[in-house]
Amino acid sequence: MKKPFIYVMLMATSTIAFSQSYQFKSLIDLETTEVISQGNTGTCWSFSTSSFLESEIMRLSGKHIDLSEMYNVRQTYPRKAWNYVMRQGMAQFSEGGLAHDVINSISQFGVVPNEVYTGLQETEKKHDHSEILGDLKPILDAYIKNPTAYRGDWKMDVEAVLDAALGKQIETFVYEGETYTPQSFLEMTGLQIQDYVSITSFTHHPYNSNFILEIPDNFSNGSYYNVALDELVQITNEALKAGFSIELDCDVTETTFSSKYGLAVIPEDKKIGEVALKAITKEKEITPEFRQQEFENFNTTDDHLMHIVGMVEDQNGIIYYKVKNSWGKHTKKVPNDGFIYMSEAYFKLKTISIMVHKDALQPSVKNNLNL
Repeated sequence: MKKPFIYVMLMATSTIAFSQSYQFKSLIDLETTEVISQGNTGTCWSFSTSSFLESEIMRLSGKHIDLSEMYNVRQTYPRKAWNYVMRQGMAQFSEGGLAHDVINSISQFGVVPNEVYTGLQETEKKHDHSEILGDLKPILDAYIKNPTAYRGDWKMDVEAVLDAALGKQIETFVYEGETYTPQSFLEMTGLQIQDYVSITSFTHHPYNSNFILEIPDNFSNGSYYNVALDELVQITNEALKAGFSIELDCDVTETTFSSKYGLAVIPEDKKIGEVALKAITKEKEITPEFRQQEFENFNTTDDHLMHIVGMVEDQNGIIYYKVKNSWGKHTKKVPNDGFIYMSEAYFKLKTISIMVHKDALQPSVKNNLNL
């Protein structure tokens, strides 16, 4: 058993010795807000989509507004609870969500700045939702088990838990000397929520169609436009070149996705692991068939959402996406400090979907998707 291990180590050492350390040059760097941390929560979907919309506000109006991530979370939990109850517990009830859940929340409830709704209690400095599900789920399960025996109103009980954990609903607030409702504040931002579309690429549905993506966090049955894999890459590249940032839903469970190194790659040889994060190595060619296989065997899941804000290239001319994460800035000096440089190979294999403003799409794409 020792010989294969020694062989792998020798190959890894050889790879380091003869490979080049990464050197990046910025190609596109779109305006965005600062990297922040989602804390101890599973709400990356709200942090990433809020960041995406903050950049959209900058693009549309030049305004710099720090949107409240927790306001969207607060509005979405009752919808999750309703879905779980009406499916009699035969559905996922978790902290997870998707980009369109933020869009759905804003469409109905508007949007507010972070300074008026932080989702933090007076003594809290960072988000910690470790107890929210434990407080909510027994309420829902008790009602599902015997609705007629449940004392009180389960919906009101859910609202009480959320009020205590995140804060009560907001009807009006003052921002920069003006009084707003969440709906009038949305109008002020210039965002037209109906203009954002979700796009994916899978072979189990026809291309240029739209379908409800079969992933656990899609509790709200969001619909996605389906395009060929190369077209998904082209849409992303053309959007960035035109000044549009992109919301990204992807899998970050690969050992070669690293916030420590600020890098995400798919080496051709999976055995080299961390070596590929230290030096340029040949990456695997990603086909639609392999992408579909990894999705169907659960190696690719919808476990994290982030925000694509630019493009860089290494010294060999290989393109990477500059991806804004929500795990905070590092206390120690590390590459990219909260951003990830994601290779095209990683993007092609591990992307679940993107969200983008429809104006970023080429006329041919709009025509094919009937937009």
